[in-house]
Amino acid sequence: IKKRYTPSTAMKLLKFVAFPSSVIASCSNCYIMRSPEIKSGVVVTNGSGDILANGERSSVAARKAVEETVMSRAFLQVPVFFGTALTMSLPPVAALCAANPTVTVPLTTLVTMVMFGFGLPAAVAIFPQVGTIETASLEEHLQQLISDSTVNYNKGL
Repeated sequence: IKKRYTPSTAMKLLKFVAFPSSVIASCSNCYIMRSPEIKSGVVVTNGSGDILANGERSSVAARKAVEETVMSRAFLQVPVFFGTALTMSLPPVAALCAANPTVTVPLTTLVTMVMFGFGLPAAVAIFPQVGTIETASLEEHLQQLISDSTVNYNKGL
């Protein structure tokens, strides 16, 4: 970006690099750490929490659980980046930072932590802890073992 654009334009564009980079890093990390779960699968249960299919695991349900977790991690970046930027640009906050430049970094850090504190529960709440999937979507051998039309799985955090 610095080679292709003028310095002022490059500075403006570089402000937007952090958000997508953070989203990609967070989602990639989550997927990489949880990918073994897709191979091994997760246990599926009925509405009462009883384990179905003799405890056999579903890779399809595991993939859905990991995808939901990855999407919630992407959402987590929104309040952290945009909430902090909006708060810091409010006139009273901007005036305080302009009058006392030494307050800017600690205040930005505090606001970022608060946004993360509010954003994390919201991101986790997007998808319920226990997800539901149609039995017809599961592996063929599990479909034969399960009589319920839908099953539950633990999404994880």
